[in-house]
Amino acid sequence: MKDIRIPLLILLFSELCFLPLIAQDQEAKEEELNTATTFEELYDDPYTINKLFVGFQPFYGELFATNINAGFGFEALYLHKNKFDVKAQFRKTYSSKFYDFNREIAARNSASDNKPEIFNYYEVGGTYHIKDFDVSATTRLVLRKRKSSANSGATTVLLTTEVPAKLRKIYGARAGAIIWNSTADISRALDKQGLTNADLVNAENVSLPDTYLDGNGDVQDLDAFSNLYATNLYVGGSFTMIRNMAVSFDNYEEALDDGMFTVFLDIIFAPSMKLDPVAYNNSEYATDAIKLNSIGMRAGIDGKFNRKFAWAYGGEIGYRPSIDGRGFFALMKIAFPVFSSNLQKKVENVD
Repeated sequence: MKDIRIPLLILLFSELCFLPLIAQDQEAKEEELNTATTFEELYDDPYTINKLFVGFQPFYGELFATNINAGFGFEALYLHKNKFDVKAQFRKTYSSKFYDFNREIAARNSASDNKPEIFNYYEVGGTYHIKDFDVSATTRLVLRKRKSSANSGATTVLLTTEVPAKLRKIYGARAGAIIWNSTADISRALDKQGLTNADLVNAENVSLPDTYLDGNGDVQDLDAFSNLYATNLYVGGSFTMIRNMAVSFDNYEEALDDGMFTVFLDIIFAPSMKLDPVAYNNSEYATDAIKLNSIGMRAGIDGKFNRKFAWAYGGEIGYRPSIDGRGFFALMKIAFPVFSSNLQKKVENVD
């Protein structure tokens, strides 16, 4: 018991010794922060933002039950005053190995003769601003010590403070169209729906075999793959928050908050989906027995900054119209660089 008490007493004594130092450091930070909160507003106008944003997505990743995929993309956003905005995006895998899961598996293991389709995703849509207004609010800014020859070698002290800032809010109604295509794992789809190769028949009403003989004469399971083509429409709502302000401090560098953040929720339906028949041994086996689900939904976020050169982020989760039982997806995307412009041409004065 004594062996346990002695270390505990030493630890407690050490903490008691450091408490005054911690308190002094906290008091110093609070005193410094109170001095720093004297600021001058440089601008605060969430309506004066750029109109066009164009970004390259060097990486996106999607856990899609139909086909796990990752790659690159492009995205563009145009804002028309406080009335509406239009958005277009495109995504594509870099290669089958990085990262188009079903296409790579089909290339390695498929016994069917279908040419694996590259995963492609196209989306275009718009948001009508039902209500676009601003309110008085605050924002929290990070304070960075001004650099000088006297403190250039010192450790940067980071503090935060709240300052008044207008917050623009937009309630919007969204609508748009999505077109995507992908390699589909027919064997997994059949298993998910309690079906077998016997449920796929050709024009002569002959079922797709369960096995085949490989080049060595060995019996192998017949793994079937096909391609899925989908046209989706969506309708939904969104909520956007925009700040566009900057302030200057006496003892700290200028700070700004120009974030643009949107959350949205959509209902998705597919007026058209096509699952190609399985091509095998010079015959086509219809995939009509495989059930397709034409209704889905998604929730997502989008974030960017009102700068000429910046970055952006986004994410979605939901259930996409696809093969029944294979529609769940979760998406993450990062855009860098993102270029933006107010689309105003400078006119030189002519005397």
